Amino acid sequence: MLGNVRTGILGGTFDPIHIAHLHAGETALFAADLDRVLFLPAGDPWQKGARELTPAAERLEMTRLAVEEADGFEVDDREIDRHGPTYTIDTLLTFPSGEELFLILGADAALGLPTWHRWEEVIERAGIVVVPRPGTDPAAVAATVPQATILEMSALDISSTSIRELAASGRPYRFLVPSEVHRFIESKGIYTQM
Repeated sequence: MLGNVRTGILGGTFDPIHIAHLHAGETALFAADLDRVLFLPAGDPWQKGARELTPAAERLEMTRLAVEEADGFEVDDREIDRHGPTYTIDTLLTFPSGEELFLILGADAALGLPTWHRWEEVIERAGIVVVPRPGTDPAAVAATVPQATILEMSALDISSTSIRELAASGRPYRFLVPSEVHRFIESKGIYTQM
């Protein structure tokens, strides 16, 4: 990758990926003047606690299905293949040193940035682009991460947790995820065993 490429990194468990993730990626792509946004499904995210994740291969496939026809979006599987806990700094250090990186974080995640493993190195290596989240004070985010760019966009109150719960209980969630992702979840019965 050439050194002058501006790459946004939107990581997460994507269990499942949903329209708020895609809206955040698209807004960051344009507002932060990025060349591309990489969607990185996490392998073993160290801050997710004891919750059992959907197998990595299925989360990766849902992510691929969600972004396959979106200009400027790519899927990157480098965290899926890593063994052991997934730390953001380790991922950032796998990119060429000349590539300009921007982490795209929800406001809630940005508030927690000082709890991250080697977080000072994270903000030295990558710019921080913050997606507003309902119930998270932008002023608190600005105080925690003063160098962050806070996006002006609709804050969509959608979570993967609520989608899993809806799917598990047989309630509708079809328009909260891309149609290809909905078909994949339904065909595999992914969240029916919760």
